[in-house]
Amino acid sequence: MSNQIGQEIKEKLPRNLTLWGVWMLVVNGFIGAGIFGLPSGAAALAGEYSVFIYVICALLMLPVILSFAEVGSYFKGTGGPTKYGTAAFGPFIGFQGGWLYYLARLISFSANSVLLTDSIGYFFPSLAEGNGRLVTLFVIIGVLTLVNIVGSSQSIKSMGLFTIIKFTVLIGLVISGVMMLGPDVIPSFDSDLPIGSDIGAAALLLIYAFVGFEGAVIPAGEAKNPQRDMPLGLILGLSVVVFLYMAIQLVSQAAVPDLASTKTPLLDASASLFGETGAILLMVGVTTSVIANLISAMFSATRVTYALALDKSFPNWFGVVNEKYLTPANSILFFGIIAFILGAMGSFTFLAAMTVLSRLFLFIMTCASIPVLRPKFKDQKVFRLKGGYIIPVLGILACLWLMLQVSWTSIWMTGVLILIGTGLYLISRRMATKT
Repeated sequence: MSNQIGQEIKEKLPRNLTLWGVWMLVVNGFIGAGIFGLPSGAAALAGEYSVFIYVICALLMLPVILSFAEVGSYFKGTGGPTKYGTAAFGPFIGFQGGWLYYLARLISFSANSVLLTDSIGYFFPSLAEGNGRLVTLFVIIGVLTLVNIVGSSQSIKSMGLFTIIKFTVLIGLVISGVMMLGPDVIPSFDSDLPIGSDIGAAALLLIYAFVGFEGAVIPAGEAKNPQRDMPLGLILGLSVVVFLYMAIQLVSQAAVPDLASTKTPLLDASASLFGETGAILLMVGVTTSVIANLISAMFSATRVTYALALDKSFPNWFGVVNEKYLTPANSILFFGIIAFILGAMGSFTFLAAMTVLSRLFLFIMTCASIPVLRPKFKDQKVFRLKGGYIIPVLGILACLWLMLQVSWTSIWMTGVLILIGTGLYLISRRMATKT
């Protein structure tokens, strides 16, 4: 950062985030809306072998997550990758890391808000059409904005409730499916193996379900014990999620023979097992999953603009902390307003792949920061990976392989956003110099 390594800018945010809170940020970053729609796409590309694609994705992300665990233990302040990139490569790279992460979370937040509105429309069609749709979006985003402004404790408590409901529905589907379907849950694996290109396409598709964990390291400035809780929360989160994903895929394949052709795989699986009541319960799971993901996204993303403002890479307005609630209220309010505008404009499917590419750049930056930062923190009590620099190198190689699966449209759109971010950075730095 612009200040010396090891020093932290004095922050006003209270340290209320425990290991439970970090873990919830991790799993809710992972488990959003994707898992409710991805099993069919995985089945279409990899057939009965699709369960193993989740293992491939977990292995690809494991060295990245372990790298985040080490670097995350170096710092106590808010900012996550923004702080890592700045400390290792200077403020410009740090800013770009934060900017790309912020955009990815903002766009996915808007898209998931639209998905939640559509889910409500399943029961009340008038609330998902015309002016009713705008009102529903406004209420959803407005309430989430208010909850985040009122306080981090309230955000974590709300997220905790929705996390419990979400896991109850998903685990209930898995356990009930195994009990009802018995040995049929395990595929026979007698079909032809998928070709390499389909495996790559399936991995790129399912990687959507394995990103978002990085949001947990952003609010390190609000964690009670970030050196311990950040690494532990990340590793525990990945472990729980990968087993849950695999179990959901197996049950879905067994319950819905034509899984590859459906657009609502988990809804169809639940309806097949339990009838209309099962579909309604699964819809509750979709709704609570999206809400928990939205709370997690807003909580972490708004801390990025707060951290960038503290580092003079963003207007000071974003770094203002509400005196009553001790939250970055301006950053939260701005996020809510832009998210509503994007959500009101319609579907953001065409930007989905771009958000993954942005995150891959972020992951590479974080992995590459370890050789630079580790020697500077050698005398401090931090989490340190074994094997020298093998793990961060593997993380970079995994990200580069995933980048090869991305379309050119996503690449040039990401390039445009990097240029926009560069302009904002230069303006903010110039204003900071003048003042």
